[in-house]
Amino acid sequence: MSLPTTPKGWAIRLTQILSMVQGTHGLPRFPIDVAALAQDFSRQVFPDAPITMVQGLKLSKGVEGMLMPHPSGSGEWGIVYNETIRSPGRRNFTLAHELGHYLLHRQANPRGLECTSRNMADWDEARNRIEAEANTFASYLLMPLDDFREQIKGRIIDIDVMTELADRYAVSLTAAILKWMTITDKRAMIVVGKEGFIDWAWSSEPLFKSGVFYRARQEVIELPPASLAAQEVDGEEGRYGCRHPAGVWLGSEPVHEMTVFSPSNDQMTISLLLYPDRAPSRWEMADLEEEPVLDSFDKFMDGRTG
Repeated sequence: MSLPTTPKGWAIRLTQILSMVQGTHGLPRFPIDVAALAQDFSRQVFPDAPITMVQGLKLSKGVEGMLMPHPSGSGEWGIVYNETIRSPGRRNFTLAHELGHYLLHRQANPRGLECTSRNMADWDEARNRIEAEANTFASYLLMPLDDFREQIKGRIIDIDVMTELADRYAVSLTAAILKWMTITDKRAMIVVGKEGFIDWAWSSEPLFKSGVFYRARQEVIELPPASLAAQEVDGEEGRYGCRHPAGVWLGSEPVHEMTVFSPSNDQMTISLLLYPDRAPSRWEMADLEEEPVLDSFDKFMDGRTG
């Protein structure tokens, strides 16, 4: 049987193997033990280049994980995550990300690969193909599409639902939100803030196509002052969120914002923004832009004649 060559292909192949093993032995389907899978599968399929080490090590600040060859040149490989990562979900996604690099990119990168937190958040193939491919692989391995769709069927998407999914698959909240955003027909955005600025943001395809997206990697952008994220609103109020009028967040539409602080970094905010399902038409946008601004006398006269 030929081996897959794409991120989704590899994830589907491993999911099929896991389903057979789990069904035979009566094991729970989720969460997936990536460390055991990486070592067992690589020994069977790539006996000359197996993964023989999966563990946490002290890595440079900002480095999430690494795929590294054995220094002896034996052909063995190791997968490493930064031992300072406190979130089990982030660790699990990092391991799956590095396994994706092993399956897809090790031959083109014989010296291994080092992945930063920015790499782990990069899903744009046009900007960074191999990191986006590793993320896609990890997403489809840890959160298979059939099960993910079943879990969200008929449900109103909010932070609580995303947290439930993150727990089910043992991934980070951002990974669960990004998974949903890659398949949804909703106009939505995730915004990750750090110390009052937008660290990175990602728009769902329907929102991106309507022209609403941040270029946070190219520009320094402050969190909107009136946003829950900037005001550091946490707890139930932040999770439930609020509906902002047009102009608070990007675009000329009202936006429902839900915000939480990262469990692993209290300086980082994670905001899920939900825009109206239908984007305003060009004519509606023109009306908004040309709407006259009434001065105090106009308002007074309107009140008298209303």
